Amino acid sequence: MKAIVVGSGAGGATAARELQGRGLDVTLLEAGSPFKPFTRRIGWATGASRMGLLGSERTITRFFPPMRTVRASDELVLVRGVTTGGTTTITCGNLARADKGLREIGLDLTPEFQELEREVGVTPVPRDRWRPVSSAMFEAAGDLGLDPAPTPKAVDMDRCVSCGLCELGCATRAKWDTRTFLGDLTARGGRVMTNSPVRRVIVEGGRAVGVEVARGRSAERFDADVVVLAAGGIGNPPILRASGLEVRDGLWVDVVMTVAGTSKGSRMLEEQPMVWSTDRGKFMLSPYFDLLALFFHKPWRGRSVRDHVGLMVKVADSSEGTVEADGTVRKTLTGEDVRRLDEGRDLAIKVMEGAGVEGPFVDGLLNGGHLGGTVPLSREDVDGMRPSHLPEGLWVADLSLAPRSQGLPTVLTAAALGLRVARRIVDGAGPGE
Repeated sequence: MKAIVVGSGAGGATAARELQGRGLDVTLLEAGSPFKPFTRRIGWATGASRMGLLGSERTITRFFPPMRTVRASDELVLVRGVTTGGTTTITCGNLARADKGLREIGLDLTPEFQELEREVGVTPVPRDRWRPVSSAMFEAAGDLGLDPAPTPKAVDMDRCVSCGLCELGCATRAKWDTRTFLGDLTARGGRVMTNSPVRRVIVEGGRAVGVEVARGRSAERFDADVVVLAAGGIGNPPILRASGLEVRDGLWVDVVMTVAGTSKGSRMLEEQPMVWSTDRGKFMLSPYFDLLALFFHKPWRGRSVRDHVGLMVKVADSSEGTVEADGTVRKTLTGEDVRRLDEGRDLAIKVMEGAGVEGPFVDGLLNGGHLGGTVPLSREDVDGMRPSHLPEGLWVADLSLAPRSQGLPTVLTAAALGLRVARRIVDGAGPGE
């Protein structure tokens, strides 16, 4: 039985490895090139930013090709990884259990969470490797009754050099990403094909029978018994629309805004980002440098890397974004999104002031990198783990299935969804399978 998996991020790589291990013949198609971390010093980039030479956030793809950005509105930038390992290669290495909106429809991913945590390994960053300013903000958050806790990490601390550049790739491979799972996949006989962007799913007789891959101006057909889309919340919709299939205008992105302050000699880049966090339900707070804002956000231009302090506000946003057939994304902040950002900002400033961080406090670039909700599961779909409107043989295995924004790290959630979907494919529990 042949399976094609589209996308090598948390959901796709996990699903592909599981399917191959369960006896299917898997070909994984990745639109991007093999991943290479950014290994140059960032000093040149910050210098160019001060002089206004970097232009817009789209420039980052020129010197770091795995990272792609798209403007969803004048105020909001979306970020994703298009490479082997997908967005897992450019995350902060967090493994949080995020299941908002999933339990409400009857989906309990606890078994998958536990299994993946055991296999990948989860540990916090030791307190003696936190920068003093992060420790001070942790204590200030505790004094405010925010119940902060060390963030669960998938990082080998013996290999970590505390460079702070997790989101530009880990040069020492201390941070886990799904290239590990891709290695398992190929060792078991599966195939990974890079530079293979999928145009559409081929549907014949009401069933998915393969995909069409762009090869320059031409196309190549790949036949399969099972097709699994895991190209992400904004990657799946163009494929589905080109296939004449339904997409929900329910994109959520986990909107991030980092509040910046100053503390002499804080040197936040000398620790992992997000060493602690506090989940406030509607948003979370966590220490975060935000390199994208430092490079491309005009209000931050000229900030000292040595003295810069950032505290992230990550908001669980509304599910109201749209992805068009050509990949254009349209998403604006709702009134509730703005209220949550304002509440988070005010609380972040209180924490920073309590830690002795000085103002003026400056808002960072609004961005989102957790992209989901465009092919959501309903309560009726949960047993089969396949949206009922999809043709037989076609599955989705990433955050597109999650109906609500999390406002939390989502790598573990995407991987857990991929694992559950793969097992439903194998055991035949899906409708029509």
